[in-house]
Formats: sequence, structure tokens, C-alpha cells
Amino acid sequence: MTSSMHTSSVTSLTINKGTCYAVFAYDIGWSIDLEDVNRRITADRERSRLRHKTRSPQYFEYRPAPLRLMQEGGSLSVGSYRSSPTVEVMVYDFGAVTITYRFTLDGPFEGLLELSESLYENEPLLTESRKRVEQLVEAIHPSIERPKIAKEVEDYIIFSIESYSPEQSLPLWTSRETELAQVLRGERTPLADQEIQDATSCRISYGIGDAALIDWHSTVIFGNEMDDVRAVLEFANVELLEMRMLDEQLDTALNEGYATLARKPRLLPLPGLHDKDTTHIAQLQVDGALLFERVTNTLKLLGDQYLARVYRLASQRFHLEAWDASILRKLETLESIYSKMSDRTTTRRMEVLEWIIIVLITVSIAVSFFPMGGH
Repeated sequence: MTSSMHTSSVTSLTINKGTCYAVFAYDIGWSIDLEDVNRRITADRERSRLRHKTRSPQYFEYRPAPLRLMQEGGSLSVGSYRSSPTVEVMVYDFGAVTITYRFTLDGPFEGLLELSESLYENEPLLTESRKRVEQLVEAIHPSIERPKIAKEVEDYIIFSIESYSPEQSLPLWTSRETELAQVLRGERTPLADQEIQDATSCRISYGIGDAALIDWHSTVIFGNEMDDVRAVLEFANVELLEMRMLDEQLDTALNEGYATLARKPRLLPLPGLHDKDTTHIAQLQVDGALLFERVTNTLKLLGDQYLARVYRLASQRFHLEAWDASILRKLETLESIYSKMSDRTTTRRMEVLEWIIIVLITVSIAVSFFPMGGH
């Protein structure tokens, strides 16, 4: 009897108001001149600003603020849901772009699992979002330094639930952990207790009527006016993409550095040959360090403690600290390679100078043995 009553209460739960955000992050170049993009794009646009929780210091900002563009387009079907015809495009100065699709949530709570499962690596949305990015790059090409759309994409799902009925004696995020864990993982297969606990462990609340459950595939947010939380999660997803991209670039740079170091030196090296190799490695090192600093310093976590905790939880789920540590370690290795190459170049230059001096001394001695003027 208890089981049937429980099943009935689960099936009768209804979402009255909510939105699902499907976010796709792309890297399109080294950097983007946002002011120039602002002049070129005719779509509705505004600089993104984060709203702050009550009584929080106003030091939590994007620096510089990304440019938000609202584009009109056709709706896309995902299961029994249809996306809004308005698509949000966010352009960041460090060369990243996000495409966000919105789906209205209203109806049975079970629909969340269907939508989460359908959005998992959804090919139609991936194709459509990449097409939008290609069109954007074509439109703002002169504003992008070193334009190139990377193959990698980071997608993330955010379910924002503002109200549901009937009201529960316990908050939904504590009474429906089993169902929410499946939504967070996009997994219809019943999950083990350990997996449920892991999926719902990154939880944070500001007041008694709101909560955010953060996982690696998606986040479920409860409460009103939670756009600031969503903005932090979207940025963390962009940061994950950039860390992945930078890590791959540094792998390539390290391979090039190792290959250069392993190359046998020529007996008579051409002037500037070693300098060219050293300069190339130095450029890769500087590019990596600059990109790392720009991405990690774009979102300033200086005042709003609640949003800072949201960011830390998202970082924990996305393993951003591990990515940061890996990148810093590779930058240090690249610095070591550069130092060795620089030392080798200096040594080779000194050897060449020594040989020149020896030759000049030899020629000078040899000339002294020959009579001058043919006498």
C-alpha cells in the first residue's frame, strides 16, 4: 500500500514553471575584439552582467564583460519538447562562444528524465549549433585574431525549476534524490545508492526555497531569479573547454620542443637556425600562459560568497583544478625546454666564435711565415 501511494505521489508531481538551457561552448580563435563585434553585429545585444544576491558586495563581475547576442531561428524538436525560436549567443574576448537553446518546462516531472536523456550528445543540436557558430565567424571574421573553429565542443544542460505542485512536506531536492540523480546523469537505468549519492553530492542553497544540484552532465536548479547561478555554471563550462584546448596545445608544443631538442646539431649550422627554433618555443609558451591568465581571470570571484561557492562546486565537478595543475606543469616543462634550447643556442654560438678565433689566429700565424712583396 505504501509503495503504491509513493508511486502515485511521484507520477502526480507537476512542474508549473521552468526552463531547460542546453549550452554548447566552442573555441573560434585566439582572441575577439568585442567592441568591433559590437559595431558589426546588427542583432539585439547587451553586455552580460551578473545580478547579485541580497547584501552581497558588488565585486563579482566579468572582466571584460562578454557580448550577448539574441538570434531568431526555427524551433527544434527534442523528444516531446520544442526549443524556443530565440537562441542566445555569448561571445567572450578570449576566443570562446556559447550557443544556448531554451526549452519550456511544464508538465509531469518525469519529462525531465526524457529530456535529459535526449539532450545527451544530441546530434541535431550539435550540428545546428556548429552551423550558427560558422555563420557568426563569417560575420565577425575581421574581429577575430587567428580565427579557427575547433573540433572540440563542451555541451552542458541546466534545468531551472521555478515552481511545482503539489507542494511537498520536504523540498524536492531532498525527497526525490533517486529521480534527480537519473536526471543529472541522463540515465534511465536505475542507479545504485552510491551513484545516487555521488550525483547529488554537490548541492548548494542560499535560502530555504532554492537549491542547485551540480553534476558533470547537467545541473538542476530550484528557485526564482537564479540567472546568476546559471551564468556561473555556463562560464565554468566555457572554462572547461578552454582548459581542454590549452592542454592539447601545450601537448603539441611539448612534442615540438622535444623533437627540436632531440634533433642532432649540424656541424655548420645556418645563422639564426637555432634562434628560430627557440623563438618558436618561446612564442608557444607565451601564448599558453596568456590564454591561461585571460580565461582564469575573466570571472572575478572577489565579493559574492554564495556565487563563489557555486563556482567552486562547478570547478570540483568539472575537475578544473586538475586541468589547471596539468597546464601549469606543462608550462613549467615548456619553460625548461626553452631554457635548455636557449643554453644550447648560446653554447653553439660560443663554439662558432671560438672556431672563428682559432681560424683567424691560424691564418695570422701562417701569413707571418710568407715574405711580403715577393722579396
